[in-house]
Amino acid sequence: MQTLTINGSRHDVDVEGDTPLLFVLRDTLGLTGTKYGCGIGQCGACTVILDGQATRSCQIPAESIGDAKITTIEAIGQDAVGKRVVEAWVGVQVPQCGYCQSGQVMAATALLQQNPRPSDDDIGQAMTNLCRCGTYNAIAAAVRQAAA
Repeated sequence: MQTLTINGSRHDVDVEGDTPLLFVLRDTLGLTGTKYGCGIGQCGACTVILDGQATRSCQIPAESIGDAKITTIEAIGQDAVGKRVVEAWVGVQVPQCGYCQSGQVMAATALLQQNPRPSDDDIGQAMTNLCRCGTYNAIAAAVRQAAA
């Protein structure tokens, strides 16, 4: 049994300790906004915020989380920075297929929480999630707009 703090609520989950957080979120708790992409931590579709850091949830076993606070896309609008990011995403019309967008929004929110005025280089270094539609210019524009 693992106790996790997700989106401000504590959840007792009966999973094996090595179960990736991604599957705890999606399969055990029904929080399906966090997407499965590659399963090897490269694409970023599964990005959540773990104690303020953008984290690939497919790579984090439930037993290693401890008391860390997890934020998923389902709660991002409750955060002032996250709300600005979502508004910028819509304003710039970033999504095309949309599959990677929850992970992109989480990565952008974590960046702006840590660095409210990132340079273009900071954005490039932080926004490492893959977008098969190639909306990288729009993603960077949305991050800049959310930071303004």
